[in-house]
Amino acid sequence: MITELEPRSTSEPTGWRAFRARLTVRPTLNLAYRIGVAVVGAAVLVLGILAIPYPGPGWAIVFAGLGILATEFAWARRALSWLRGKYRQGMAWYSSRGTAMRVFAAAATFALVVATLWILGTFGLLGGWIGVEWQWLHSPLSR
Repeated sequence: MITELEPRSTSEPTGWRAFRARLTVRPTLNLAYRIGVAVVGAAVLVLGILAIPYPGPGWAIVFAGLGILATEFAWARRALSWLRGKYRQGMAWYSSRGTAMRVFAAAATFALVVATLWILGTFGLLGGWIGVEWQWLHSPLSR
């Protein structure tokens, strides 16, 4: 005998919403969860902000951090929406500037990466591995 399943009521939360509903009725757990989301979201956001000037997914990490925060905080939802708009405006402006701006931006990014690697002592470390001990390779912070 085949029985037809009754359709689920749309008022009952399922999955993630059901989990959050169970946490909401327990204030201590809800507060702990929100603090955890705040800590993880803030850490991802700070990492993204630090990564923006370097090649790679800096902006994607910023948006991920704000997305994590936006799951629990209204201010983060508003900030994420605002930042997406500003990012799109900035990229449209950048794209409309032509080849000269792109070459300048690539050169500035390259210079920033090289300067960071030098300050962190990467060139001195690599030079030591291959037997090159030139003084200018070493970080100015290690002097």
